[in-house]
Amino acid sequence: MLTLEKFEEAYEVVKHVAKETKLLYSKSLSQQVGNKVYFKPENLQHTGAYKIRGAYYKISTLTPEERAKGLITASAGNHAQGVAYAAKEFGCKAKIVMPATTPLMKVERTKSYGAEVILHGDVYDEACEYAYQLAEAEGLTFIHPFDDLAVATGQGTIAMEIIQELPLVDYILVPVGGGGLATGVSTLAKLLNPNIKVIGVEPAGANCLEESFKAGRVMTLPFVSTVADGTAVKTPGEKIFPYLQKNLDGIITIEDDELVVAFLDMVENHKMVVENSGLLTVAALKHLDFKGKKVVSVLSGGNMDIITMSSVVQHGLIQRDRIFTVSVLLPDKPGELVSVASIIAEERGNVIKLDHNQFVSTNRSSAVELKITIEAFGTEHKNQIVKALEERGYRPRVIRVNM
Repeated sequence: MLTLEKFEEAYEVVKHVAKETKLLYSKSLSQQVGNKVYFKPENLQHTGAYKIRGAYYKISTLTPEERAKGLITASAGNHAQGVAYAAKEFGCKAKIVMPATTPLMKVERTKSYGAEVILHGDVYDEACEYAYQLAEAEGLTFIHPFDDLAVATGQGTIAMEIIQELPLVDYILVPVGGGGLATGVSTLAKLLNPNIKVIGVEPAGANCLEESFKAGRVMTLPFVSTVADGTAVKTPGEKIFPYLQKNLDGIITIEDDELVVAFLDMVENHKMVVENSGLLTVAALKHLDFKGKKVVSVLSGGNMDIITMSSVVQHGLIQRDRIFTVSVLLPDKPGELVSVASIIAEERGNVIKLDHNQFVSTNRSSAVELKITIEAFGTEHKNQIVKALEERGYRPRVIRVNM
């Protein structure tokens, strides 16, 4: 059972390894959404995510014999690091099964804590099935990443810290993958103050809990597709599902494109790197249908590899019209390219790529195509540049950016 006594016990145990991540007030987002927005920055934990809380508390409840057998788990990255770190603290061996699609940084960090890593399957659920097989074959102790009451209790210590620091909090937003974090936070929040609302936030491409709530029972998605790899789960936890039904006050689903915008906001305005799953609650702030409330957004992790980060930044700049491409047709004669470049320069646009195609038409003297990728300050500046080209007779056509 998830009881207040167990949460209090977990809070004292978790203190040994988890940082107490103080709330951060966001002035910019508060102004944007009309609520008082605070971040719970679990991306600043030792392992880069909140998962160390549940993993460490769960392992603390095992008998010496269970720990001596060796531990095994399945994870898309953050729970893997939590178990590996906690296992090292307790002096026991750990074997981690991770999806083959797991970002390299998460794999390498898990190995750095001394765990053995096995890559298997494309999503968490496939890795988990294989981990169960290994646990049975090798007699290892399985540490489930979310469908375990002790793990959920450890994750719930986040709510303890939030309410201690902000007793009058109205809403807490938590990312949802399998539901362990949402179970712990929502259950403890209701035990401490039934008036606190806790909302789960899922990727639209991995909304297993939303579908399960609709059906009134645990459902399995046929497939998942999301850039939020840490929450790419097909099936929520069976053991924790009743707690989620009882204590979670709603679910918001987020499209991948919204996470891209949220990432840029966190980097530019808050100087923090938050991984896509952790950004779910940031994106959800704009979906809230109330104003004037104290809202805590749990940033669940910050383990994002550089390649993913560069891709997200690039797509974010394109979404915000900070980078765009126009196609113009112009006569194939000297001076035309200089003329187009001069117009863009006059409007303070920065050309970052040119593609000059002489074979777009059989009549080269009539028209050649020039594709120009331009850096701008935003949508208004982009429109200003396009209008200037139109006024000079070049009939620009905005096309898909191909970086």
